[in-house]
Order: sequence, then C-alpha cells, then structure tokens
Amino acid sequence: MGVLSRMSYVVRSKLNAVLNRAEDPNEALDYSYEQLRDQLQDVKQGIADLTTQKKRLEIQKRRLEENVQKHNEQAREAMAQDREDLARRALEKKNDKLGQVEDLEAQIADLQGTQDNLVEKKNTLQSRIEEFRTEKETMKARYEAAEASTRVSEAMTGAGDEMEDVGRSIERATEQTEDMEARAEAMDELEESGAFEDALSDEDQLDRELDEMRSDSEVEAELDQLREESGGGASDDASSETTTETDTETEAAGDGGTDDGGSEQAADPEVEAELEELRDENN
Repeated sequence: MGVLSRMSYVVRSKLNAVLNRAEDPNEALDYSYEQLRDQLQDVKQGIADLTTQKKRLEIQKRRLEENVQKHNEQAREAMAQDREDLARRALEKKNDKLGQVEDLEAQIADLQGTQDNLVEKKNTLQSRIEEFRTEKETMKARYEAAEASTRVSEAMTGAGDEMEDVGRSIERATEQTEDMEARAEAMDELEESGAFEDALSDEDQLDRELDEMRSDSEVEAELDQLREESGGGASDDASSETTTETDTETEAAGDGGTDDGGSEQAADPEVEAELEELRDENN
C-alpha cells in the first residue's frame, strides 16, 4: 500500500469515526424513510405520465377507427353511385387508417405492459415502505430505550463524560474546602499563641504582658487587703516573715546567678540603670 493510499485510508477512517459519533440513528432512519417515500412518489408520477401517454394514443386510435368507419361508408356510397374509382380511393384510405390503428394498438399494448410493471413495482415498494416504517419505529424505540438505559447506568456508575465532569468538580470543591478549613485552623492557632498580632489593635506583646502584670498586681493588692481585714496584726507579722524569707531566697538566687556569670551573658548596663530608676520611683 502506497503512502497516498494509506493517507486516504486514515482520513476516511477518521471521518467515518467522527460521522458515527455525530450521526443520530433516529435522524438517519427518518431520512431513509423520507427517501423511500420520495422514490414511491417518483414511481407514482411515472405511472401517471405513462397512463396519460397511453390515453392519448387510445384517443388517437378511436379517431382513426372513426375514420375507418367513415371511409368504409364512403366506399359503399360510391359503389352505389357506380363510382368505382371513388370507392377504391375510400378503401385505400380505410386500409391506411387500419394500418395506423394497428401501430397504435401495438404502442398502447407496450405502454400497458410498462404501466402494469410500474404498478407492480409501486405496490412492492409501497409494501416495503410500510414494513420499513414499522421497523423504523421499532428501532427508534429500541434506540431510545437503550440510550435511556445507558444514561442511567452512566449516572449510577459515573462512567459518562458528564458524570466525570461532575466528579471532578466535587473533587476540586472538596480539596478547596479542606484547604480553607486547614488555613482557618492554622490562623486560629497562630492567633491563640500570639504569633500574629491583632490587626485591629494597637497593642503589641509588651503591652499585653504589662497589662497582665497590672492585673496580677491588682489581684495581689486585693488579697493583701482581704488578709488585713481577716487576720489583723498576726497576719502582718506572718506576712513580714514571709516577705523576709522571700527576699532572702531572692538574694541567694541572685548571688548564685552572679557566681555563674561566667556561663551567662552579662546584663546590659543601660537596661539595668533604667530598671534601678524604676525601682527608686516605685519605692
């Protein structure tokens, strides 16, 4: 097989595949049925034209037969008048007309045979058309039932192109929803941990810690007031002792920190100076 033959074969195959996918069997059956009906109409028209031609020949035959009868009467009348020459001429015309009548009869017979043949073919074609119409409706019903069954099966199994698109849409929507939920949980976690500052608030982490310290100081002050109201002087002595012990532990811890200063980085002198000023202001 040559290159051109192979290319022609491939093109025809592709075109046939495309046409098969695009062709609707119902439309094809209806089109074929209409073609058969057109052919039947053509046959009927041919029969009508043939019958018309036959009728014209029959009319012409009747006229010739009338002329034959006329010439026959003329010959009789001429013989009655002892005009044999006129009688001979009348008989000659009569015989000429009889020859034409015979030719017309042969033509009419041929037309009649053709007409009978066409009528028979017309009846056969009409019967086939009726059979095809019944078969066509049956095939259309079967195709529609098969198409409906296929659509239902594709919808249930998700094998169809439309259901495939629906499945992909659901998958994309599910992925987007899961991503959005994960992002929302991440933002909540970062907000709770304080990693992200509130965009609507001017406070930073230092402001929040100072607010917590103020709240703790207020709570401690209220607790001290409650102790004074409930315990009196004894509570003051216990509180003093507790405060002394706490200060002692704090100083000890401070000394230990100083001893270990070789392992820790020294504090910033400027920061320590500012802290000392704040202590003096509080005292």
